[in-house]
Amino acid sequence: MAQMESALSDAMSTIEGAVGVALVDYTSGMALATLGDNQALDLNIAAAGNTDVVRAKMRTMEMLELQGAIEDMLITLTSQYHIIRPVSGKNGSGLFLYLVLDRKRANLALARHRLARLEAELEV
Repeated sequence: MAQMESALSDAMSTIEGAVGVALVDYTSGMALATLGDNQALDLNIAAAGNTDVVRAKMRTMEMLELQGAIEDMLITLTSQYHIIRPVSGKNGSGLFLYLVLDRKRANLALARHRLARLEAELEV
C-alpha cells in the first residue's frame, strides 16, 4: 500500500496541473488509493464511473477482435483532462490509473509521458 501511495504522491507533485489521481480496481469499481483535491472532484465516485468506461472499451475491443492493449484513454472536458491508463504489470491486471488535470495548467503530452513512466514503475 505504501508504494501505491508513494506513486500517487509522485504523480501529484511531478505532473503539472494534477488535480487528483487514483489507482482503481476495474473488476469491483473501487479505488484502492486516491490523492487530490476532494472538493474539486470526488475521486471515489470518479473511480466507479470510469470503471464502466474501461469495461466498455475492453468489451468493444473484444467484440471487434482488436489486437493489442489500451495504452491510455483521454476524456477532454472544457476545463479538465481525464486520463485513464490500465496497469500492464504482472500484478496490475484489473487495475487502472486515473489522473485528472486542470486543462489551463497542464501539459497533456508531458502528463501522459509521466503517467506512463509511473505506471511502468508501479508495484502492486
